[in-house]
Amino acid sequence: MHPFAEFKLDLETFITDLNALIEINHKTIENLLAISDKTYANFVRPFDLMEEDLELLFTPLSHINAVKNSESSQKVYAEALPILTDYSTFVGQNLDIYEAFKTIKANEYDTLNTEQRRILDLNILHFELAGAHLDDASKERLAEINLRKSTLTNDFSQNLLDATNAYEKIITDPADVEGIPESDLENARFEENGVTKYRFTLQMPSYIAYMTYGANRAIREELYRAYTTRAPQNGAIIDELMALRQESATLLGFKNYAEYSLASKMAPSTASVLKFLNELIDASRTQAQKEIEELRAIAPDIDLQSYDTAYYGEILKKAQYNIDEEEYRPYFEQHSVMEGMFTFLNELFGLRFVRQDIKLWDEKALAYDIYEGEHLTARVYFDLEARKDKRGGAWMHNFQTHHCDSAGCTHLSSAFVVCNFPPSSETSPSLLRHDDVVTLFHEMGHTIHHLLSKVKEHGVSGVNGVEWDAVEFPSQFLENFAYEPKVLKLFAKHYQSGEILSDAMIEKLIRAKNFQSAMFMLRQLEFSLFDFEVHSKLYQGEEIQTLLDSIRERTALIKPPSYNKFQNGFSHIFSGGYSAGYYSYKWAEVLSADAYYAIVDEGIFGSELARKYKEVVLARGGSQSMQELFVEMMGRECDSKNLLRLSGIE
Repeated sequence: MHPFAEFKLDLETFITDLNALIEINHKTIENLLAISDKTYANFVRPFDLMEEDLELLFTPLSHINAVKNSESSQKVYAEALPILTDYSTFVGQNLDIYEAFKTIKANEYDTLNTEQRRILDLNILHFELAGAHLDDASKERLAEINLRKSTLTNDFSQNLLDATNAYEKIITDPADVEGIPESDLENARFEENGVTKYRFTLQMPSYIAYMTYGANRAIREELYRAYTTRAPQNGAIIDELMALRQESATLLGFKNYAEYSLASKMAPSTASVLKFLNELIDASRTQAQKEIEELRAIAPDIDLQSYDTAYYGEILKKAQYNIDEEEYRPYFEQHSVMEGMFTFLNELFGLRFVRQDIKLWDEKALAYDIYEGEHLTARVYFDLEARKDKRGGAWMHNFQTHHCDSAGCTHLSSAFVVCNFPPSSETSPSLLRHDDVVTLFHEMGHTIHHLLSKVKEHGVSGVNGVEWDAVEFPSQFLENFAYEPKVLKLFAKHYQSGEILSDAMIEKLIRAKNFQSAMFMLRQLEFSLFDFEVHSKLYQGEEIQTLLDSIRERTALIKPPSYNKFQNGFSHIFSGGYSAGYYSYKWAEVLSADAYYAIVDEGIFGSELARKYKEVVLARGGSQSMQELFVEMMGRECDSKNLLRLSGIE
């Protein structure tokens, strides 16, 4: 068994190391193509395994650039991207490799196992989507486009991080911070010239704290305006990116980028995606309208605006459910939540987490080895607290992938879980909102999807090879359990007294779960529809804002102010992997809601279906279509009505 890779990064030698590895890969490809009688064993497997070596080298750089961003990491990352893009274009457009895969499929397909057939099918598809079959002029243009796109997406992300870090609001009047929880105030408070002041930023924990509890409406608007007008230079990046995506899709024979995107997803057509999203909008609007009217009723003296909804929503939530989010935070101390989550995963799937004493990139980062019984399975790294040099949001990033190499040696998997929770200090622990707990469970769902793979072929192990519109299924599935009473009681205990969260408080939390759920549904559908429509034909300049405004006519029951340039910060689709795929969150949620309710009906712990979920969905990774795996696990097709049930939408 192969040991875990050491997490290491040398910025000074990285580009040299990257070029050296790519040179080795070029030589390997040359040698593979020289084989006269190419087979799966002597050609496909060694070709597939080259990807792991690249990931082991590049992942530490991309990880550090996201969680410990510096001028040095930015410079090296920006220098590495064109090198990687150039290499991936060379491989993806290589007609000889493409023809070799097709020949091996014609000769061996019937004798191969499911994993190996999937490797062949997906690779042939990816070669076609990369333009391996095109003429030289088209290939050359695609290579130019890919290179430029990699630069643009990186610039988009960096602009957003820089703009987030550049802003701060200093408050000196104590009246302006009345009502803000002490744990948030402690992170904001500082002394200057003998005066107590409060610093609020656009980092998520700080921004959310003021928008939810800050009574000064003018300051809320100021923060909201700063947040929704970040990185205006990203507007020009979007225009160029959209033009390049449309051009590349056309070169590859698609009408638009949305069609290109769906070629490797579960959804059968652009029409099916639009129908799905529009039906959900229609199903949610009536209830969302009622939710807005309830909000307006408690703020009758103002013209309710986007920067008011979180503040008055918190007041309404307290009034309707007698629930105060702040009362819960002492019960959700970060380390207690983690240990409870580990206990839950042990009860559900038989996993055991053992802390490892390893020096990592930050003193608050942690490493755990995962065992199934006495069997070492995987490693997971956690980096959970917000920092100024850290990209916002939460994500799982896979590092190593479970597979068998050409010598038959098994390699174990590893991954990173990154969040932006309130930072702990010497005087106060990191106390989470329940939303943070849900986020942690969500990212852990992604993580065990990658780590619990038992697939032998690298390219379809873990999250590799999973259709993009199915990849959120395991994350959404796991996050639902963060509301289950028997799960909450594993970790929801007061960090000072040790008192377990009471049944009454748990009941209130569950009742309030679907507070404004139709409004939230419409917001997610707005993002999804905008993403899919903007990739359905070429939009430029003001056309993009006009498109977003037209979608908001149906989805935004409070019209955002004209200065709101949401698209300039929509990193999921302009610098992440969700372009023409943001609908995946809802598409996958149909699967996750159905599976979740089936396991709850079996009592959760000891559930036979939970065992099948681990053995079928998690263990087999991307080795089969998620549609096939879901039907095998459930013994039937998916029941879509559970999505609305989960959201409490009638």
